[in-house]
Amino acid sequence: MDVKIVNQESVMVAVLEHRGAPALLNDSVSHFIKWRKTTGLSPVERSQTYGILYDNPETIPAADFRFDICGSVTQEVPANADRIITKLIPAGRCAVVRHVGSRDRIGESVYYLYQQWLPESGEELRDFPVFFHYLTLGLDQPESEQLTDVYLPLNALDGMSA
Repeated sequence: MDVKIVNQESVMVAVLEHRGAPALLNDSVSHFIKWRKTTGLSPVERSQTYGILYDNPETIPAADFRFDICGSVTQEVPANADRIITKLIPAGRCAVVRHVGSRDRIGESVYYLYQQWLPESGEELRDFPVFFHYLTLGLDQPESEQLTDVYLPLNALDGMSA
């Protein structure tokens, strides 16, 4: 895999915090999509779509799994009944790898970064979870056209700011 080091800018995002079984994640995604369409605050046509992965779904009890479904916004999200809140993906250095294919197999790219690339890189993790930038959206896309950038936040280099 081709790993690049980038300086990611901060991104303000509207967030639906999914808490619970990974098998129910698509229900939360559908809820977030409906919110995006009805409010227009994070339109898919002009906004970026992200996911923040807090837990490994293979090692944590299903009820404790956490994943944020995110869309970039230009202003704070007002209080709402849909439980959508505002968060910030912080600026900083990240290792990035492009995952091509089904998002059901995105764990392969995450594991590669953590288990193979990181130990050999000499880099250290920053205190922010791995996150995804979904470059293509849509349920009817062939797997070969599904593109997702996987970001692994890294500490700043010694003597340099993030």
